[in-house]
Amino acid sequence: MSLQTLLTRLADPQTSAVKSMVLIVDWLRPSGRESASAARERITGLAAVLESHPQLHADLSERLRNWLEEARFFHLLTSLGLYSRRGFLREVGERLYERFNPAPVDMSSVRDVFFLVFHRKSDMDWVDEVPDDTWLDLFLLLWQFTPEDGQRLRDRVALEILNAIELLSIWIAAEGLEPTLIRLDPRMVERDSALVALQRELAVYAQGYPAYLRGEGEESPDDAHARVLLEQCAEEVARLGRRTVSQGASVAITHLLERLSQTLDRIEHLLDVISPADPQARAQRSAELFRQLVQAVAARNSVRALWQQNSRMLARSVTENSSGHGEHYIAGNRRDYFRMLGSAAGGGVIIALMALIKLKVLELGLAPFTQTLLVALNYGLGFVLIHMLHGTVATKQPAMTAASIAEKVEQGEKGRANARKLAELLVKVGRTQFVAVLGNVALAVTVAWLLGWGYRAWAGLELIDQHRYEYIRAGLHPWLSPALLYAGIAGVWLFCSGLIAGFFDNRAAYLNLAERLRGHPLLRRILPQAMRERVATYLHDNYGALMSNFLFGLLLGYTGYVGYLLGLPIDIRHVAFASAEVGYAAAYAMPGPAEVVRLLCFALMIGGVNLAVSFGLALSVALRARGTRITGPGKLLKAYFQVLRERPAGLLYPPATPVDTEKGEQPVPVKAQGKAQEKVQEKT
Repeated sequence: MSLQTLLTRLADPQTSAVKSMVLIVDWLRPSGRESASAARERITGLAAVLESHPQLHADLSERLRNWLEEARFFHLLTSLGLYSRRGFLREVGERLYERFNPAPVDMSSVRDVFFLVFHRKSDMDWVDEVPDDTWLDLFLLLWQFTPEDGQRLRDRVALEILNAIELLSIWIAAEGLEPTLIRLDPRMVERDSALVALQRELAVYAQGYPAYLRGEGEESPDDAHARVLLEQCAEEVARLGRRTVSQGASVAITHLLERLSQTLDRIEHLLDVISPADPQARAQRSAELFRQLVQAVAARNSVRALWQQNSRMLARSVTENSSGHGEHYIAGNRRDYFRMLGSAAGGGVIIALMALIKLKVLELGLAPFTQTLLVALNYGLGFVLIHMLHGTVATKQPAMTAASIAEKVEQGEKGRANARKLAELLVKVGRTQFVAVLGNVALAVTVAWLLGWGYRAWAGLELIDQHRYEYIRAGLHPWLSPALLYAGIAGVWLFCSGLIAGFFDNRAAYLNLAERLRGHPLLRRILPQAMRERVATYLHDNYGALMSNFLFGLLLGYTGYVGYLLGLPIDIRHVAFASAEVGYAAAYAMPGPAEVVRLLCFALMIGGVNLAVSFGLALSVALRARGTRITGPGKLLKAYFQVLRERPAGLLYPPATPVDTEKGEQPVPVKAQGKAQEKVQEKT
């Protein structure tokens, strides 16, 4: 639309105030090839044209002024950009319904007019790039008032804002007594919460402000105490958010906490807009509020944006629980290192037996569904057994340790950690992963070979036949078969197993599973109190790990069946099972050492893909959940190689005197650490 066309339509007496604003924004909006600077230039050009057409300028200003004097700001200030108070699922349903069957537009509602004027998603981008001063100049250009009219309109808008502030504070006070929040902090019922105190203070402020507008008071309203309470409320909401990590979170709780944070921010913003202390700051905050509202308009019906915002805190809670388990997978000293080696070796033994059971199930010639069910249960129950016997599956480490690494990255942004400490942690994770893979692979291969060789010597029969031998060899080849692609699929399931562990640990905390099991009617009848206590404690502490291992096994087992149903070449390859298959193949054909080494290298390549995919996905989710990212990767790499230069052997084997990189302490021998811990235990 040309400028001349715009002026012609604005000059038409039949053009309403809302239509005038739609026309102006449509003309200002940059096209696909233009930058946001085009809008700024058009605002300057519009000012020059209106100054040269005083009658058109006066008619347009009167039209917009008459609309603004009757417009209602309440819904704009109390709902746009804030989560619905009817819950997450209800809000999702409303957004979907509004997308397909929008509500009628109320021309007297400023919120609805915003929907009409800024009706494109791209508006949030170019509006954000236009400077505040330029927007303020445009508003002053379009709305020209006499001093009396201007004061009357400012007073009316201030009363609308005060009404919005008071209602928002009432909502905050009511939500402070929600049962979900009281579960996180039962003391909220017994003490005067800052959320309730804020409502009382803002009610007094809102009642005294109209007298100031009428000129009945000499001093301007003081909102200093209200701002102190706002800070206390923000701290209380943040504290409740931290409690969800240990006591469990749900979508409803994260939705409520995020809504409380949004409402507190909106109240503070509105206080800045009506504060008479600093007119320049008031104008700047008004422009910022305008930008925020335009952004909210762009995302008002976006289910994706709603889900991303709500799932962020929930994802953090899940990854925090994974982080707690991840400490088990990081060996900081030699004692932990050899403990991990023994744990992984035990896991390797069981994996060799699981691989044998799988091979025998495949030889039964069962129907695809029955065969898949038995293989999946073999995987799932086998992984559960490994956990219950304190064994370790090496490839589960990356999904569990990624949250610990993300925590160090977040601390680095806050000044409590640096690249050196993160590099030290990466070295620890790397060597722990090495020893875990070593334990799994070495024992899986050895036990599988011994079983195959021993069965031949005892029964004179082979555990596998020629067809299975050829299948194993062909299935491990990295470029003559899709083995690495299948390894990537297994890596995705490994990543999912970490999320599953965090989710069910979060669920156990949220449900207070231990107390439920201690008082369960059936368990009270069949188990004595001491055993019931042990069962409840064990299941509460290991709920996430048990469910993670079992469901991970089901995911591995059913992947091939899903590919069979869809007619797609989908399957999985896992380093530990691939190593066990190498052992059984070697026992059958007795190939030379070169062939065994070649097959083991193929299995380790599968393991590399398993680890890379699962770790990459887990670290990405953990960083996103914390709202952070790894900045300065070059600096991190430099610190990493510096650590390796200082202690090259530390990449695969821990030093005898590990350094406490968290506290910057001097190296402490492991034996001395053990004695110090014994002394502390004696004192306590």
